[in-house]
Amino acid sequence: MPATDLSLLIDAAQEAGQIATRYSGPQAQRWDKPDGAGPVTEADLAVNEMLERKLQSARPGYGWLSEETEDTDDRLGKDAVFIIDPIDGTRSFAEGSKTWAHSLAISENGIVTAAVIYLPMRDLLYAAAAGQGATLNGTPIQVSEPGGLTEAEVLAAKPNLAPHHWQAGNVPEFKRVYRPSLAYRMALVAQGRFDGMLTLRPSWEWDIAAGDLILREAGGYCTDRKGTALRFNNAHPRLNGVLAAGAHLHEVLLGQLDQTSAGLPE
Repeated sequence: MPATDLSLLIDAAQEAGQIATRYSGPQAQRWDKPDGAGPVTEADLAVNEMLERKLQSARPGYGWLSEETEDTDDRLGKDAVFIIDPIDGTRSFAEGSKTWAHSLAISENGIVTAAVIYLPMRDLLYAAAAGQGATLNGTPIQVSEPGGLTEAEVLAAKPNLAPHHWQAGNVPEFKRVYRPSLAYRMALVAQGRFDGMLTLRPSWEWDIAAGDLILREAGGYCTDRKGTALRFNNAHPRLNGVLAAGAHLHEVLLGQLDQTSAGLPE
């Protein structure tokens, strides 16, 4: 990993924020992607265009995977790959909320080595490089370790608490909290603001790549719903959910998940 990879991502994320905040979310042109893939706005596309130009110009040998760029097989032959979500939380952006983020990561041989999650409307910039720890606005951050499961605050959408996800239908007794951006949820756990996060549905790589490294560098465990370490730049860039927390809480939650039907759809 070039020593300047993280500084490149930070600079690009800040420029992305300058572009996105020129748009007024509710007034930005918005349309739905085909096949129920969710909404996109003119701001998503403007940010993506800048990032693709800036980052690929700086690192022409790196591959490219972005939510807003048509995917090709070219990236699969690259050791290093940009994994980008121009705006994570597009619905929130379009509603005028402040809880959307730019999520930028570099994966090398399947493992994220540099990452930034930036929320320009909240002036929050989470960053990490492999082996160098994680920071929020330049200050080191660390995951929390709650005293017990009942004391834990876990970021999760309500469907994740459906009984069929849990052994014998017994949903764990923790306090459920929600934030709309998946990248922001992961960053909040890395920061120690919340104790854990989980999403049990298949998750796109661009939503979670940056958060994976930031969490791990903050001392947390970040795996798929089966406890397997996350690896990126897959031919089908979707992973089997995410479970992230400090060591003990991660172990407890993983042990209570029902794994009998936990798999990606064909």
